[in-house]
Amino acid sequence: MQAGLAGFALGLSLIMAIGAQNAFVLRQGLRRAHVLAVVLVCAISDAILVTAGVTGFGVLAEAVPGLERIMRFGGAAFLLAYGARSFLAAWRGAAALEAGEGAGSLRRAVLTCLALTWLNPHVYLDTVVLLGSISTQYENRFAFGLGAVCASFVFFFSLGYGARLLAPLFRRPASWRVLDAGVGCVMWAIAFGLLRG
Repeated sequence: MQAGLAGFALGLSLIMAIGAQNAFVLRQGLRRAHVLAVVLVCAISDAILVTAGVTGFGVLAEAVPGLERIMRFGGAAFLLAYGARSFLAAWRGAAALEAGEGAGSLRRAVLTCLALTWLNPHVYLDTVVLLGSISTQYENRFAFGLGAVCASFVFFFSLGYGARLLAPLFRRPASWRVLDAGVGCVMWAIAFGLLRG
């Protein structure tokens, strides 16, 4: 249970960082266009990547002594930098999100979503490397990975279908500042936890 909750919390905090993929899902949700297809592409892609990280990295970590420690410190450094980026975005402020005009075709929405997911180098760092390396600290890696996969499904479905409720809120740049600051706090908390071992 503890490993599953840890995987869920870390998976959720990593995926919450506003980037091109999440902004696209949010826009599709605001437009109410092809939401189911878009959230399924994102969540299933994450499930594949998390599974590869948890299963593959665990085997690799057992084969290479000391790799887990190197990856733990590397993951902490990455999270500190990612958190700093979120704090910087909160300090500078972000433009309000506009729903835009036109929904586009289903094919275009799915292809855009696939590109934003699989061509983003950060997705591999977050899922395969970072989640994979942290999973080695738990006896039940399966539960940790399942927690992270559940976080992806919960987040993307909530973001895609909850966007209509958030539309008035995210038209204000101050909302993005609060979100970015919260993401930065979570990232730094996890990084300090990794450094403590």
